[in-house]
Amino acid sequence: MKKNKNMKITKDTLLADIINQEKAESALEKHQVPCLSCPFAKLEMHELTIGQICENYGLDCEELLKDLNNDLNRPDE
Repeated sequence: MKKNKNMKITKDTLLADIINQEKAESALEKHQVPCLSCPFAKLEMHELTIGQICENYGLDCEELLKDLNNDLNRPDE
């Protein structure tokens, strides 16, 4: 997996762009993004944006984006 230094996640970022990022998993789980366990997500992830997911499931998009950006841009230990 290539490193994404200074990766900026926005509401327009596709789920497919971050779903396989190890550092994104904790933020997605913390905010209970249902796509992680949904079999249909694999079919739709190249079309679903973070903003659409938040809107569809009533998630706090601002907080999720903050956590995703913090986690993905955190230096490796």
